[in-house]
Amino acid sequence: MGVPLLDLKAQYRDLETDLDAVIHEVMANAAFIGGPKVAELERSIAEYCGTAYAVACGNGTDALFLILAAMGIGKGDEVITTPFTFFATVEAIVHLGAMPVFVDVEPGTYNMDVTALEAAITDRTKAIMPVHIFGQCVDMDVVNDVAKRHGLRVIEDACQAIGATYKGRKAGSLADAAAFSFFPSKNLGCVGDGGMVTTDDKAIADACRKLANHGSSRKYYHEAFGVNSRLDALQAAILLVKLPHLDAWNAQRRAAAEVYDELLAGVEGIELPVTRDYGVPVYHLFIVKSERAETIMDALQAAGIGTALYYPLALHEQECFESVEGFVKPSLPEVESCDMRTFALPCFPGITRAQQEEIVRVVTDALA
Repeated sequence: MGVPLLDLKAQYRDLETDLDAVIHEVMANAAFIGGPKVAELERSIAEYCGTAYAVACGNGTDALFLILAAMGIGKGDEVITTPFTFFATVEAIVHLGAMPVFVDVEPGTYNMDVTALEAAITDRTKAIMPVHIFGQCVDMDVVNDVAKRHGLRVIEDACQAIGATYKGRKAGSLADAAAFSFFPSKNLGCVGDGGMVTTDDKAIADACRKLANHGSSRKYYHEAFGVNSRLDALQAAILLVKLPHLDAWNAQRRAAAEVYDELLAGVEGIELPVTRDYGVPVYHLFIVKSERAETIMDALQAAGIGTALYYPLALHEQECFESVEGFVKPSLPEVESCDMRTFALPCFPGITRAQQEEIVRVVTDALA
Protein backbone atom coordinates (compact mmCIF):
# COMPACT_ATOMS: atom_id res chain seq x y z
CA MET A 1 0.00 0.00 0.00
CA GLY A 2 1.51 3.32 -1.08
CA VAL A 3 1.07 6.26 1.31
CA PRO A 4 2.17 9.81 0.44
CA LEU A 5 3.82 12.04 3.00
CA LEU A 6 0.95 14.51 2.39
CA ASP A 7 -2.16 13.88 0.30
CA LEU A 8 -3.11 17.20 -1.29
CA LYS A 9 -4.93 15.46 -4.13
CA ALA A 10 -7.47 14.04 -1.68
CA GLN A 11 -7.88 17.48 -0.10
CA TYR A 12 -8.64 18.95 -3.52
CA ARG A 13 -11.17 16.23 -4.29
CA ASP A 14 -13.00 16.99 -1.03
CA LEU A 15 -13.20 20.73 -1.80
CA GLU A 16 -13.22 20.59 -5.60
CA THR A 17 -16.61 22.24 -6.16
CA ASP A 18 -15.93 25.18 -3.83
CA LEU A 19 -12.35 25.65 -4.98
CA ASP A 20 -13.24 25.58 -8.66
CA ALA A 21 -16.00 28.11 -8.05
CA VAL A 22 -13.75 30.68 -6.38
CA ILE A 23 -11.02 30.18 -8.97
CA HIS A 24 -13.51 30.92 -11.72
CA GLU A 25 -14.82 33.92 -9.76
CA VAL A 26 -11.36 35.45 -9.51
CA MET A 27 -10.66 34.80 -13.18
CA ALA A 28 -13.99 36.28 -14.24
CA ASN A 29 -13.48 39.40 -12.14
CA ALA A 30 -9.89 39.84 -13.37
CA ALA A 31 -8.86 41.37 -10.03
CA PHE A 32 -5.66 39.51 -9.38
CA ILE A 33 -3.56 41.59 -6.97
CA GLY A 34 -5.00 42.81 -3.68
CA GLY A 35 -8.69 43.58 -3.61
CA PRO A 36 -11.59 42.28 -1.52
CA LYS A 37 -10.47 38.63 -1.29
CA VAL A 38 -7.11 39.60 0.20
CA ALA A 39 -8.74 42.06 2.60
CA GLU A 40 -11.26 39.40 3.67
CA LEU A 41 -8.47 36.89 4.28
CA GLU A 42 -6.57 39.41 6.40
CA ARG A 43 -9.66 40.01 8.54
CA SER A 44 -10.32 36.27 8.82
CA ILE A 45 -6.75 35.38 9.85
CA ALA A 46 -6.64 38.20 12.40
CA GLU A 47 -9.92 36.97 13.88
CA TYR A 48 -8.76 33.35 13.85
CA CYS A 49 -5.46 34.13 15.59
CA GLY A 50 -6.94 36.68 17.96
CA THR A 51 -4.89 39.67 16.82
CA ALA A 52 -5.84 43.21 15.92
CA TYR A 53 -4.10 43.17 12.53
CA ALA A 54 -3.06 40.79 9.78
CA VAL A 55 -1.06 41.83 6.72
CA ALA A 56 -0.87 39.54 3.70
CA CYS A 57 2.38 39.15 1.79
CA GLY A 58 4.05 36.98 -0.80
CA ASN A 59 5.35 34.15 1.40
CA GLY A 60 6.41 33.20 4.90
CA THR A 61 10.03 34.23 4.32
CA ASP A 62 8.89 37.71 3.38
CA ALA A 63 6.66 37.84 6.44
CA LEU A 64 9.71 37.32 8.66
CA PHE A 65 11.75 39.82 6.66
CA LEU A 66 9.01 42.46 6.80
CA ILE A 67 8.60 42.14 10.57
CA LEU A 68 12.33 42.47 11.18
CA ALA A 69 12.54 45.46 8.83
CA ALA A 70 9.49 47.08 10.43
CA MET A 71 11.23 46.78 13.81
CA GLY A 72 14.32 48.49 12.43
CA ILE A 73 16.56 45.46 12.90
CA GLY A 74 19.62 45.57 10.66
CA LYS A 75 23.38 45.74 10.40
CA GLY A 76 25.18 45.09 13.67
CA ASP A 77 22.11 43.74 15.45
CA GLU A 78 21.72 40.20 16.77
CA VAL A 79 18.61 38.01 16.73
CA ILE A 80 18.49 34.90 18.92
CA THR A 81 16.86 31.94 17.22
CA THR A 82 17.00 28.19 16.72
CA PRO A 83 19.29 26.17 14.45
CA PHE A 84 16.59 23.54 13.86
CA THR A 85 14.19 25.04 11.35
CA PHE A 86 13.79 25.76 7.65
CA PHE A 87 16.49 28.04 6.26
CA ALA A 88 14.11 30.97 5.72
CA THR A 89 14.24 31.85 9.42
CA VAL A 90 17.90 32.84 9.30
CA GLU A 91 17.78 33.99 5.68
CA ALA A 92 15.49 36.85 6.68
CA ILE A 93 17.84 37.86 9.49
CA VAL A 94 21.01 37.76 7.40
CA HIS A 95 19.50 39.60 4.41
CA LEU A 96 18.87 42.57 6.70
CA GLY A 97 22.51 42.58 7.80
CA ALA A 98 21.79 41.23 11.28
CA MET A 99 23.46 38.23 12.88
CA PRO A 100 21.59 35.09 13.94
CA VAL A 101 22.65 33.80 17.35
CA PHE A 102 21.74 30.17 17.87
CA VAL A 103 20.68 28.39 21.04
CA ASP A 104 20.32 24.63 21.31
CA VAL A 105 17.02 22.75 21.19
CA GLU A 106 15.02 20.62 23.60
CA PRO A 107 15.09 16.86 23.02
CA GLY A 108 11.81 15.52 21.72
CA THR A 109 10.02 18.80 20.98
CA TYR A 110 12.97 20.15 18.93
CA ASN A 111 11.91 23.66 19.94
CA MET A 112 14.50 26.14 21.17
CA ASP A 113 15.79 25.51 24.68
CA VAL A 114 14.38 28.58 26.40
CA THR A 115 16.64 28.03 29.42
CA ALA A 116 19.58 28.96 27.16
CA LEU A 117 18.20 32.36 26.10
CA GLU A 118 19.61 34.50 28.90
CA ALA A 119 23.19 33.39 28.29
CA ALA A 120 22.91 34.24 24.58
CA ILE A 121 22.01 37.90 25.10
CA THR A 122 24.65 40.56 24.40
CA ASP A 123 24.53 44.35 24.09
CA ARG A 124 23.83 43.86 20.37
CA THR A 125 20.77 41.63 20.85
CA LYS A 126 17.60 43.26 19.54
CA ALA A 127 15.11 40.39 19.24
CA ILE A 128 14.30 36.76 19.95
CA MET A 129 12.76 34.71 17.16
CA PRO A 130 11.34 31.40 18.45
CA VAL A 131 10.10 28.89 15.88
CA HIS A 132 7.09 26.73 16.71
CA ILE A 133 8.71 23.80 14.96
CA PHE A 134 6.53 21.06 13.48
CA GLY A 135 3.42 22.76 14.90
CA GLN A 136 4.10 22.88 18.66
CA CYS A 137 4.46 26.21 20.42
CA VAL A 138 7.61 27.23 22.24
CA ASP A 139 7.21 28.03 25.95
CA MET A 140 6.36 31.66 25.21
CA ASP A 141 5.92 32.86 28.79
CA VAL A 142 9.61 32.25 29.37
CA VAL A 143 10.59 33.88 26.07
CA ASN A 144 8.47 36.96 26.70
CA ASP A 145 9.70 37.28 30.28
CA VAL A 146 13.34 37.22 29.17
CA ALA A 147 12.58 39.70 26.39
CA LYS A 148 10.76 42.09 28.70
CA ARG A 149 13.59 42.10 31.24
CA HIS A 150 16.15 42.89 28.53
CA GLY A 151 14.08 45.25 26.38
CA LEU A 152 13.94 42.91 23.37
CA ARG A 153 11.33 42.36 20.67
CA VAL A 154 9.83 38.90 20.13
CA ILE A 155 8.89 37.53 16.71
CA GLU A 156 7.07 34.23 16.36
CA ASP A 157 8.03 32.13 13.38
CA ALA A 158 4.66 30.40 13.29
CA CYS A 159 5.00 29.23 9.69
CA GLN A 160 4.43 25.59 10.68
CA ALA A 161 1.97 26.22 13.48
CA ILE A 162 -1.27 27.84 12.35
CA GLY A 163 -3.98 26.70 14.78
CA ALA A 164 -1.58 25.58 17.51
CA THR A 165 -2.31 26.95 20.97
CA TYR A 166 -0.31 27.96 24.02
CA LYS A 167 -2.22 28.24 27.29
CA GLY A 168 -5.44 28.79 25.35
CA ARG A 169 -4.06 31.40 22.96
CA LYS A 170 -3.32 30.74 19.32
CA ALA A 171 0.07 30.88 17.68
CA GLY A 172 0.41 34.24 16.03
CA SER A 173 -0.88 36.14 19.07
CA LEU A 174 1.94 35.34 21.49
CA ALA A 175 4.55 38.00 20.66
CA ASP A 176 5.08 41.47 19.18
CA ALA A 177 4.41 39.99 15.74
CA ALA A 178 4.26 36.63 13.98
CA ALA A 179 4.87 35.21 10.54
CA PHE A 180 2.84 32.54 8.77
CA SER A 181 3.47 30.62 5.56
CA PHE A 182 0.76 29.30 3.26
CA PHE A 183 3.11 27.14 1.20
CA PRO A 184 1.04 24.27 -0.25
CA SER A 185 2.33 21.67 2.22
CA LYS A 186 1.45 23.74 5.30
CA ASN A 187 -1.59 22.88 7.45
CA LEU A 188 -3.33 25.78 5.71
CA GLY A 189 -1.84 25.91 2.24
CA CYS A 190 -2.59 27.72 -0.99
CA VAL A 191 -1.58 26.61 -4.50
CA GLY A 192 1.60 28.64 -4.70
CA ASP A 193 3.35 30.90 -2.24
CA GLY A 194 1.62 33.04 0.35
CA GLY A 195 2.33 34.57 3.74
CA MET A 196 0.83 36.64 6.54
CA VAL A 197 2.00 38.87 9.37
CA THR A 198 -0.13 39.05 12.53
CA THR A 199 0.29 41.61 15.29
CA ASP A 200 -1.52 43.80 17.81
CA ASP A 201 0.87 46.65 17.06
CA LYS A 202 -0.55 49.11 14.50
CA ALA A 203 2.85 50.62 13.80
CA ILE A 204 4.28 47.20 12.88
CA ALA A 205 1.25 46.36 10.73
CA ASP A 206 1.41 49.68 8.88
CA ALA A 207 5.15 49.38 8.32
CA CYS A 208 4.85 45.79 7.03
CA ARG A 209 2.06 46.79 4.65
CA LYS A 210 4.08 49.72 3.32
CA LEU A 211 7.33 47.77 2.97
CA ALA A 212 5.55 44.92 1.17
CA ASN A 213 4.26 47.40 -1.42
CA HIS A 214 7.53 49.00 -2.56
CA GLY A 215 7.67 51.25 0.49
CA SER A 216 4.49 52.98 -0.63
CA SER A 217 1.26 53.76 1.18
CA ARG A 218 -0.01 55.91 -1.72
CA LYS A 219 0.39 54.89 -5.34
CA TYR A 220 3.57 56.24 -6.93
CA TYR A 221 4.68 57.92 -3.69
CA HIS A 222 7.40 56.05 -1.79
CA GLU A 223 8.36 56.81 1.80
CA ALA A 224 10.81 53.93 2.07
CA PHE A 225 12.73 51.38 0.01
CA GLY A 226 10.51 48.33 0.24
CA VAL A 227 10.00 45.12 -1.69
CA ASN A 228 7.33 43.59 -3.90
CA SER A 229 5.59 41.06 -1.66
CA ARG A 230 1.87 41.00 -2.32
CA LEU A 231 -0.51 38.06 -1.94
CA ASP A 232 -2.56 37.54 -5.06
CA ALA A 233 -6.35 37.30 -5.00
CA LEU A 234 -6.39 33.72 -6.31
CA GLN A 235 -4.38 32.45 -3.34
CA ALA A 236 -6.53 34.46 -0.92
CA ALA A 237 -9.73 33.02 -2.39
CA ILE A 238 -8.41 29.46 -2.09
CA LEU A 239 -7.30 30.04 1.51
CA LEU A 240 -10.73 31.43 2.40
CA VAL A 241 -12.29 28.17 1.22
CA LYS A 242 -9.85 26.10 3.26
CA LEU A 243 -9.75 28.13 6.48
CA PRO A 244 -13.11 26.88 7.88
CA HIS A 245 -11.76 23.31 7.63
CA LEU A 246 -8.45 24.01 9.37
CA ASP A 247 -9.43 23.08 12.93
CA ALA A 248 -10.96 19.79 11.79
CA TRP A 249 -7.86 18.99 9.74
CA ASN A 250 -5.61 19.76 12.70
CA ALA A 251 -7.74 17.52 14.92
CA GLN A 252 -7.28 14.70 12.40
CA ARG A 253 -3.53 15.23 12.50
CA ARG A 254 -3.58 14.96 16.31
CA ALA A 255 -5.64 11.79 16.11
CA ALA A 256 -3.14 10.29 13.68
CA ALA A 257 -0.29 11.24 16.04
CA GLU A 258 -2.05 9.43 18.86
CA VAL A 259 -2.25 6.30 16.70
CA TYR A 260 1.50 6.44 16.08
CA ASP A 261 2.13 6.94 19.80
CA GLU A 262 0.05 3.82 20.47
CA LEU A 263 1.52 1.64 17.74
CA LEU A 264 5.14 2.65 18.27
CA ALA A 265 5.10 2.65 22.08
CA GLY A 266 7.99 0.61 23.38
CA VAL A 267 9.57 -0.01 19.96
CA GLU A 268 13.34 -0.05 20.45
CA GLY A 269 15.48 2.12 18.21
CA ILE A 270 13.07 4.97 17.56
CA GLU A 271 12.27 8.11 19.57
CA LEU A 272 8.77 9.58 19.39
CA PRO A 273 8.06 13.31 19.52
CA VAL A 274 7.39 14.90 22.90
CA THR A 275 4.43 17.21 23.55
CA ARG A 276 4.20 19.79 26.32
CA ASP A 277 1.08 20.15 28.42
CA TYR A 278 0.99 23.93 28.10
CA GLY A 279 -0.56 23.83 24.64
CA VAL A 280 -2.14 21.92 21.80
CA PRO A 281 0.08 21.09 18.80
CA VAL A 282 -1.07 20.77 15.19
CA TYR A 283 1.49 18.22 13.91
CA HIS A 284 2.56 19.96 10.74
CA LEU A 285 4.91 16.99 10.70
CA PHE A 286 5.19 13.87 12.86
CA ILE A 287 8.92 13.64 13.46
CA VAL A 288 10.72 10.61 14.85
CA LYS A 289 14.41 10.14 15.58
CA SER A 290 16.57 7.09 15.05
CA GLU A 291 20.22 6.18 14.71
CA ARG A 292 19.00 3.93 11.90
CA ALA A 293 17.07 6.61 10.07
CA GLU A 294 18.62 5.81 6.70
CA THR A 295 17.66 2.12 6.95
CA ILE A 296 14.09 2.93 7.98
CA MET A 297 13.64 5.58 5.31
CA ASP A 298 14.97 3.26 2.62
CA ALA A 299 12.42 0.64 3.68
CA LEU A 300 9.60 3.17 3.69
CA GLN A 301 10.49 4.43 0.24
CA ALA A 302 10.77 0.89 -1.10
CA ALA A 303 7.22 0.31 0.17
CA GLY A 304 5.96 3.46 -1.56
CA ILE A 305 5.57 5.36 1.70
CA GLY A 306 6.50 9.05 1.78
CA THR A 307 9.16 10.26 4.19
CA ALA A 308 11.81 12.99 4.35
CA LEU A 309 14.58 14.22 6.61
CA TYR A 310 13.77 17.21 8.80
CA TYR A 311 16.50 18.38 8.85
CA PRO A 312 19.64 16.75 7.45
CA LEU A 313 21.97 19.47 8.75
CA ALA A 314 21.43 22.09 11.46
CA LEU A 315 21.59 25.70 10.32
CA HIS A 316 24.76 26.66 12.20
CA GLU A 317 26.55 23.87 10.31
CA GLN A 318 25.51 25.08 6.85
CA GLU A 319 28.23 26.07 4.38
CA CYS A 320 26.73 29.53 3.77
CA PHE A 321 27.79 30.72 7.23
CA GLU A 322 31.44 30.41 6.23
CA SER A 323 30.96 33.67 4.28
CA VAL A 324 29.14 35.55 7.07
CA GLU A 325 31.66 37.94 8.59
CA GLY A 326 31.86 37.63 12.35
CA PHE A 327 29.90 34.39 12.60
CA VAL A 328 31.40 31.97 15.10
CA LYS A 329 30.09 28.44 14.81
CA PRO A 330 28.71 27.37 18.20
CA SER A 331 28.75 23.89 19.67
CA LEU A 332 25.14 22.75 20.04
CA PRO A 333 25.20 19.04 20.89
CA GLU A 334 21.46 18.36 21.09
CA VAL A 335 20.61 19.72 17.64
CA GLU A 336 23.75 18.21 16.14
CA SER A 337 22.53 14.82 17.37
CA CYS A 338 19.54 15.26 15.05
CA ASP A 339 21.59 15.52 11.85
CA MET A 340 20.43 12.80 9.43
CA ARG A 341 18.43 11.17 12.24
CA THR A 342 15.10 13.01 12.41
CA PHE A 343 12.52 12.23 9.75
CA ALA A 344 8.79 12.41 9.08
CA LEU A 345 6.13 9.73 8.97
CA PRO A 346 2.93 10.48 7.01
CA CYS A 347 0.49 12.31 9.31
CA PHE A 348 -2.06 14.13 7.20
CA PRO A 349 -5.82 14.70 7.47
CA GLY A 350 -7.62 11.62 6.23
CA ILE A 351 -4.84 9.11 6.79
CA THR A 352 -6.41 5.81 7.85
CA ARG A 353 -5.46 3.53 10.72
CA ALA A 354 -4.81 0.77 8.19
CA GLN A 355 -2.29 3.01 6.42
CA GLN A 356 -0.62 3.83 9.72
CA GLU A 357 -0.47 0.17 10.71
CA GLU A 358 1.28 -0.59 7.43
CA ILE A 359 3.73 2.28 7.98
CA VAL A 360 4.52 1.02 11.49
CA ARG A 361 4.95 -2.54 10.18
CA VAL A 362 7.56 -1.31 7.70
CA VAL A 363 9.33 0.70 10.39
CA THR A 364 9.46 -2.17 12.88
CA ASP A 365 10.57 -4.66 10.23
CA ALA A 366 13.40 -2.31 9.27
CA LEU A 367 14.50 -2.12 12.90
CA ALA A 368 14.37 -5.89 13.42
